Amino acid sequence: MEIISNISVDCVIFGFDNTCLNVLLTKRELTDPLTGELMIEDYTMQGHHALVGENLDDAAKRVLKDKTGLEDIFLKQFYTFGDTDRLLKEKDQLWLKTKFPMVRNHVITVAYYSLVDSSKVKPYQQYQNTKWFPVKMLPELGFDHEKIIRVALEYLQEEIRKEPIGFELLPEKFTLTQLQNLYEVILDIKLDRRNFRKKVAQMKHVIPLNEKQKGVAHKPAQVFIFSRDVYNRTKKERLDFSV
Repeated sequence: MEIISNISVDCVIFGFDNTCLNVLLTKRELTDPLTGELMIEDYTMQGHHALVGENLDDAAKRVLKDKTGLEDIFLKQFYTFGDTDRLLKEKDQLWLKTKFPMVRNHVITVAYYSLVDSSKVKPYQQYQNTKWFPVKMLPELGFDHEKIIRVALEYLQEEIRKEPIGFELLPEKFTLTQLQNLYEVILDIKLDRRNFRKKVAQMKHVIPLNEKQKGVAHKPAQVFIFSRDVYNRTKKERLDFSV
């Protein structure tokens, strides 16, 4: 498996747990082989160098499949990070020297963000150190990954006002409370419940089902589904939930 040493893809994988918007991160550890001293302990996003002969979209899909076990999930390229000092922190240089000596100091990464139903994510056995973190409570991160996550969130906040991509973060059947929580968390705003539901009621692509939640301690609420086909036939220019 030959890599292209100066081009990589990084995937910001977002998930939603009805309370927080989370991002999937993997622990990065490096110990001194002689003393056993822990030299690096932090987290990174999901990424990998592109392989020779591999286009970037396919590289991103490979990373997602490898780290989540999922295929055919929402994926969008949003930015290219090419600063010459991206890899020059002391700990990052140590990591590269030890693990990837073939990688050059200047690596350009093409960043994607992905939206998944986090309940379906089951990282493969070799990635047991992969876990969800709230975007507002990130651990120490390697490389420039904090910056990449921040920019990804800005793109997500803009896109969710234009397209119904937020439904990718919800289970197939959801309640209006879950939907409102999702928009409030991503946009970092408080929405009026009555106005929100009035606007949703005008959206033909949010379809009520003749059933309610199951297995909940509180009074079960009606559930809904999102129809992409209906949206494509009836979509308006903007999903404006501003109040």
